[in-house]
Amino acid sequence: MTASADSACPTWSCTREELMAEERPWALVSEVGGEFGLLEEMADMIRQHFHIVSFKDFLQNPRLYAARIQVLLMWKCYPEAELGLLRSLPSLKAVVSGGVGVDHLDVRAINSLGVKVSNTPGVVSDATADLAVGLLLASARNILQGHQISVDPGTVRMTQSLMGVEVTGSTLGIIGMGEIGYKIAQRCKGFEMKIFYHNRSRRSAEDERAVGANYCQSLSDLLRRSDFVLIAVKLTSDTNGLVGQGELALMKPSATLINVSRGQVVDQDALVRALQTGSIRAAAVDVTHPEPLPRDHPLLGLPNVLITPHIGISTVATAKRIVGCMLQNAVAAVKGLPLPNEVAIK
Repeated sequence: MTASADSACPTWSCTREELMAEERPWALVSEVGGEFGLLEEMADMIRQHFHIVSFKDFLQNPRLYAARIQVLLMWKCYPEAELGLLRSLPSLKAVVSGGVGVDHLDVRAINSLGVKVSNTPGVVSDATADLAVGLLLASARNILQGHQISVDPGTVRMTQSLMGVEVTGSTLGIIGMGEIGYKIAQRCKGFEMKIFYHNRSRRSAEDERAVGANYCQSLSDLLRRSDFVLIAVKLTSDTNGLVGQGELALMKPSATLINVSRGQVVDQDALVRALQTGSIRAAAVDVTHPEPLPRDHPLLGLPNVLITPHIGISTVATAKRIVGCMLQNAVAAVKGLPLPNEVAIK
C-alpha cells in the first residue's frame, strides 16, 4: 500500500488483497475538505470507525471499492444516493444522512434494496433555532443593509433612514411546533413576544405555559395575527406548498416571513409577487428551491429579502454532534443492530 488506507488523498492505491485484509468497514462519503466536503476534523471522527473513500475516488475505480462499502454517509444533500449507485454496492447496509430532513431520499425505494435509512434528529435543533431568530432580528433591524452602508467607501455620514421593526413585544406565529419550533419559542419568549403556533397536534398545556405560546387551530388565524411568521415544519406531501398566494394575502402588510424548513414549503413565485407588491414587508429565508437559486431568479434581486445558503445546522459543535449521531447509526448497521434513528416509512 502506497499510503494510509483512510487517507483523504486521492492518489493512494492498494491491491484488492490488501483491501480485503482491512478490518475496519468502509464508508462512502461525498468528499473531505474543500468548500463542499466534510471538515477534516469530522473526517477524523469517522476514520476511528471506518475507512473512508470519497465519491470522486469511488467513481474513478468503482470495481475496487464497490464490494467493500457498507455505509453511505451523506453530509447535506448530494447525488450519491441515486438508486443506480446504491444497486452497485452489494454490501451496502445503510444510507446515513446528516440532519433531520430526508426529503432528498427515496426511503421506500432504498429500503426495497434491503438498505436502511437513518437521520440525526435532535442534535440540529439548537443551531437551527438560533439561526431562525438571527434571521428574524437581521430582517427586522436591517442589519445587513446597515453593514453594507457602514463599510461602503462612499459613506461619509451615518444614515438615519434605516428604521426597522420593533421585535420586543411583537407577535410571532410559528408554523410547526416540533422540537425546532419549540426551541424558537423558548428564545423568542426572551423578547417578550406574543407567541402563537399552528401544528398538526396541540402541545401540552405545560409546554404552552413554559414558552407562553397560544395554539391556533386555524393557519389563517395565525397568519392574520402575526407580525412575524416563522416556518419550521418538515417537508411532506401535506406541507409542500403550504404557504402560497392565498396564505401570503392573509398576512399583514407589515409582516415578515421567515423560513428555516424547506424551500418547497413556500410557493416562491407567490412570495416574489407578495414582496414586489408590498403585500408583506419582507422575507428572511435559509432555504430555497432549488439550492442555490438560478442566478437570474427574481427573488435574488429584491431589496426586502434576506437569503442565507442553508446554514441552519452549520456550527462546528453541531457538526460534531451530527457526525457522532451518524456514526452511532452506521456502526449499528454494520453490526446488524437496530439503527437508533432509523427512518420509518408510514
